Amino acid sequence: MAFQITWDLDKEGGKADSSVEEKTAEREGSEILEPYVGMEFESEDDAKKYYIEYARRIGFMVRIMQRRRSGIDGRTLARRLGCNKQGFSPNHKGTLGQEKKPRPSAREGCKATILVKMEKTGKWVVTRFEKEHNHPLMITANGFNTTGDKDKKIEELTMELAHQEQLCSAYREKLFAFINNVEKQTEELSSKIEVIVDNIRKLEAERQRFTHRSAGSLGL
Repeated sequence: MAFQITWDLDKEGGKADSSVEEKTAEREGSEILEPYVGMEFESEDDAKKYYIEYARRIGFMVRIMQRRRSGIDGRTLARRLGCNKQGFSPNHKGTLGQEKKPRPSAREGCKATILVKMEKTGKWVVTRFEKEHNHPLMITANGFNTTGDKDKKIEELTMELAHQEQLCSAYREKLFAFINNVEKQTEELSSKIEVIVDNIRKLEAERQRFTHRSAGSLGL
């Protein structure tokens, strides 16, 4: 039933310093602490909220990217977040093979990203952080990005998606627990049925021997 997606999220992007403990979003006035390798969070959701708030202050939108799951219970063990301008949009062609008129692409191959992993302690730790963007950031004099209602809606949907993923993870854990319980009960029931069948066979054999002895004593 279980499966595991294996891929190298972090080529030794930096070992977490266990002595470093920071609040999810430490602020001084309107400033927010810049991410760094070793930064800790209480949960994956805290890490997402922090990075989304950091991105909002800096002036870019966040894309929820890959994650690595446990092959045992399906829990998320690591998550990568990045700038929404990561990667490149493919060239789309029409049904007759003619290229359509190119449209402005939101992707510019930006490398800005952050990787968080869950430690054995249950803490989520930043193990890799790429700060630099290859495109202008949209910020105002107050340090807030200038995204309009559309981008704000995207941000809200991103947060909702993160929440829904948490719910899915919780439901998945309950499902695995239920399946394991059913399998255990099935094994116990199978063992009981085998005992009952074996007893019935023994009783049937005894009955046949008794019938043969009775017939012999009567001279039949």
